[in-house]
Amino acid sequence: MATVPSVIYSPTKNGSFASPTGRAVGIGYVQEVVARLQNHTLGYSGSQINTTLDNNTATFPLNQSIYFDFSHDTNIMSILTAFGFTQFADALPATHHPGPHNLTVSHMEPFGARLDIEIIKTPKPLAADRTYVDGKETTYVHFVLNQRTLPLGLSFSECGADRLDGWCELETFLDVQSRSTKDAQYEHACFGDYPAEPYGSVTNGVPNS
Repeated sequence: MATVPSVIYSPTKNGSFASPTGRAVGIGYVQEVVARLQNHTLGYSGSQINTTLDNNTATFPLNQSIYFDFSHDTNIMSILTAFGFTQFADALPATHHPGPHNLTVSHMEPFGARLDIEIIKTPKPLAADRTYVDGKETTYVHFVLNQRTLPLGLSFSECGADRLDGWCELETFLDVQSRSTKDAQYEHACFGDYPAEPYGSVTNGVPNS
């Protein structure tokens, strides 16, 4: 019987949609990103973040043009799972190579991996072909993983799957993320009494029961 290298399984079963704690591990960072985008501190999170630091603008500054966050590159898998990037929810078989698939660990979290989140303001709504349409000033969000665009519409239908540049209106994206904390089930995933989940049985990054 053929086997698949453990380097594929380890981050998949520990931090992706195949893990019962996949969303919970990354939800704290998602909350911090959303708080910055909405320009507020975090006094309570229901997750693993340090609210002593995140509730103080001296240690959690706002209104910055650029933020740098440094951590272990393997956290990226859980962060994308917590955001809800279902385009990486591929079920990887345990007995053979799956062939072409989106969840390629070496592409997502290689050594020195980088996730950029860009906020872009335009004077009018901007179509994917870079033509303006009638309307008011619009703000977009653009995710770039290791210098490659992550098309937001592939994971969040509200952003428009046909938007080829991968952008999403910021207001729409924040509305989608308003349910990310609930979806992560942090308390239950991290501290709940549930049976061990065999590989392949978890598909949404949270416990099945």
